[in-house]
Amino acid sequence: MANDAPPRWDRRMQQRLARGEAAALGELYDRFASLVHHLAHRVLEDEDAADRITREVFAYVWENPDAYDPKQGSLRSWIATLAHRQAVHRLRSRTAEDDGGGGEGGDEAAVEEAAVEERIRDASVAARADYIVTSMPAPLRAALELAYFDRRDYRQAAAALGVTEDEARRRLRLGLQLLSTAYVPPPRTMAPPGYGRAL
Repeated sequence: MANDAPPRWDRRMQQRLARGEAAALGELYDRFASLVHHLAHRVLEDEDAADRITREVFAYVWENPDAYDPKQGSLRSWIATLAHRQAVHRLRSRTAEDDGGGGEGGDEAAVEEAAVEERIRDASVAARADYIVTSMPAPLRAALELAYFDRRDYRQAAAALGVTEDEARRRLRLGLQLLSTAYVPPPRTMAPPGYGRAL
């Protein structure tokens, strides 16, 4: 369910990419292409555009492996951030092009802009939730996966995990508390400089 990539793997992958190992790019693509495509599709709601974003992100990673800083987080989260930023940039560019035809429909333009921002927020929450789930301790993640994917209650999760019911309940509670931090209420200020800029 989750694709764990230990920090040592991240550093080794970065070194292999920097040496120009095509096999490393293939391995990275196999591991993270579905994540990139999913995030891009969530923002753009367009299969072809998500395919293009996926190609662009991996081309960028191939050409700029030194842009990744292991001190800032995992390779997975860096790639997810690239995908999200590129998709948001594409969505905003597309919206600006669509609005470029004239000044008519001020209310319609405002509604469309609000819808775009809502999609961007939803995709941001999904990206943060993915990062939280993949970076949380394995026991918490296993309990959440049993509850969410297998629809098991804490008693069934306890039996499947071989722990007490109290421990299963504690793991589920902690996992859900971590996951709840994925939603951050939208700010009332402008986006930070560089946010949504193309790769």
